[in-house]
Amino acid sequence: MTTRWTTHGVELLPTTVRKHFRPDADGDPSREWRALTLLDRHAPGLAPRPLSLAARTVTMTRLPGVPLRGTDLTPTHLDALAHATDRLLHAVPSDVAARLPARRWDVAASVAAIRHRTRHASAPALTAGLRWLADAEFELLAGSAAAVPVLGQADGNLANFLWDGAGVRLVDFEDSGRSDRPYELAELVEHISTWVDTDLDAPAFLARFTLSPADDARLLQCRRLFALLWLVFLTADPATEARNPPGTAARQAARLLALLDR
Repeated sequence: MTTRWTTHGVELLPTTVRKHFRPDADGDPSREWRALTLLDRHAPGLAPRPLSLAARTVTMTRLPGVPLRGTDLTPTHLDALAHATDRLLHAVPSDVAARLPARRWDVAASVAAIRHRTRHASAPALTAGLRWLADAEFELLAGSAAAVPVLGQADGNLANFLWDGAGVRLVDFEDSGRSDRPYELAELVEHISTWVDTDLDAPAFLARFTLSPADDARLLQCRRLFALLWLVFLTADPATEARNPPGTAARQAARLLALLDR
């Protein structure tokens, strides 16, 4: 496991990990504990095994491997990443997933954040994105209500996917909750980590999944939403901008416009 991109206190012990959640940081230890418990029951080995939850500290087993973020992704990596992601999204029975709290940064929360942070937007890409959102919001929300519920990891950062030489395992479930397959796939391929310091071939990765025409349509709309959300972060949040190389916001704007043109 890695601490390079974490926002919490993480103790790496020989066989276990202690994740300390700071009160002033995003993330919820109860969400992490719930997801790890469900995966230990329904997809053992895919994620760390939960050992204890005390106050704001989750103790779990330590997984071997290195994060995919910052590596040269080969077809073998993509196969393993797709297999792990697909296993996650099919692991928890839909009736169980339906009773979970919604994941953080679901459609409603993302739309609200975009609107709140772009009250005076004038940049061409942001303007185009907001115009698209005005027409697409109802469809996005309706799609969430109609979709088959799954347990969503709610964080597509490639640092959370560990390659052990044979397969991929997943860490970091602090924002997890009820979601749907297209939404989770969209977040993964549109996460800034897939292109700012790693080169994930999104079409090749998504081709490894069997999606219905309705799923494909929702996937595109969700990708547009995440691309717009990332552009908002990069232009309205100095901390996000500072963590990334110069020119990242301009590249993100181009990504958004390309998705809007599809």
